[in-house]
Amino acid sequence: MIRELWDARVLPHLVERACRSRVILAERRRWIPEASGHVLEVGVSSGLNLAFYDPARVIELHGIDLSPPMLAVAGTRAAELAIPIQLALGDAEALAFDRARFDSVVMTYTLCSVRDPRCTLAEIHRVLRPGGRLILVEHGRAPDARTQRWQRWLTPAWSRVGGNCHLDRDVVPSLEAAGFSVADVHSAYTEGASWLAYTSAGIARP
Repeated sequence: MIRELWDARVLPHLVERACRSRVILAERRRWIPEASGHVLEVGVSSGLNLAFYDPARVIELHGIDLSPPMLAVAGTRAAELAIPIQLALGDAEALAFDRARFDSVVMTYTLCSVRDPRCTLAEIHRVLRPGGRLILVEHGRAPDARTQRWQRWLTPAWSRVGGNCHLDRDVVPSLEAAGFSVADVHSAYTEGASWLAYTSAGIARP
């Protein structure tokens, strides 16, 4: 009961607050306008990306998430868009879309919290058309041993209160293992949180 109340009442507010910091919003503003054509956002959450899609480039937008409270907030933001959009409950590990359905898939701060990153990336690979693009901003395991130790130590407690968020997942190696080219994905420590977050952002191609 406590976990259900936390996830429904507290976690959405924590995620909203954390994910609209100046640095994170700058990453969203930089990368989300790259989406074009038929677009899927995996882990749309409260819809913080929605304001940054380019109506001149996006034909339609589908957003999925596992959290009804988050989707409710996203729905209020979607009402202000000039883009055809559909929001729905959906599991990143079993996307309810045909193969090669989308020109672009967007994923921001989502890979850290899915149950199975490998399955999630395989599904994204499946629904992207040949020549499509995965536009991502994700945080994960740092390259230096000291920060890795902090991440491993914090992750068990962090994931319990943070919606299954893991600090120590390998983003770029996971993309490569799923069959993506990562030449245009760049990684660096997050400004103001180098002890906590190592961010990989850019465009991966199947």
